[in-house]
Amino acid sequence: MRISPSHQPQVGNDPAEAVIDALEQLIVLAPAGFAIGLHIEFMAARYMFESYPAEWRDIYGRDGLLMRDPTVHWAMHNAGAIRWPALEPQDEARVLERARAFGLVHGHTWSIHEDKGISFGGFARSDRDFTDAEIGEIGALIQRMHDVTHKRVTLGTAASARIRDMAVVMTEPTE
Repeated sequence: MRISPSHQPQVGNDPAEAVIDALEQLIVLAPAGFAIGLHIEFMAARYMFESYPAEWRDIYGRDGLLMRDPTVHWAMHNAGAIRWPALEPQDEARVLERARAFGLVHGHTWSIHEDKGISFGGFARSDRDFTDAEIGEIGALIQRMHDVTHKRVTLGTAASARIRDMAVVMTEPTE
């Protein structure tokens, strides 16, 4: 499925403010959670933002599901959006089935492949599927985050504190 990102207004020139604004919107659009990796090289993200339930994040890490996750595999090899049910046939490790037990019932993955690198995220709801418009809006937000963090080394201490206050776990490079 190819869904184009909708146009989002630019949020100032401060990358940290743009990222915080995008995360605030993503919390509303994907209330069951999300995991976003920006500027991924060799399976490591320069920035990582996660709001999935802590217990699921623990199981995902403990059981080494990253390398067996069909959403990650798809995102590393494709650009655009795909709804998770389309990936079920490739899910030999039952990652999507296991995630549903933690409220990650309806989801999609959005992936960007550009000269600036690869960025992608998985987004979930427990109540209903995402509309095409919501998927497009999420794509625009991820694109904005990808663009504003291209040259940035760190978002700064104040931004990190605000992101933690939103119950989003963040990993970024140190200065």
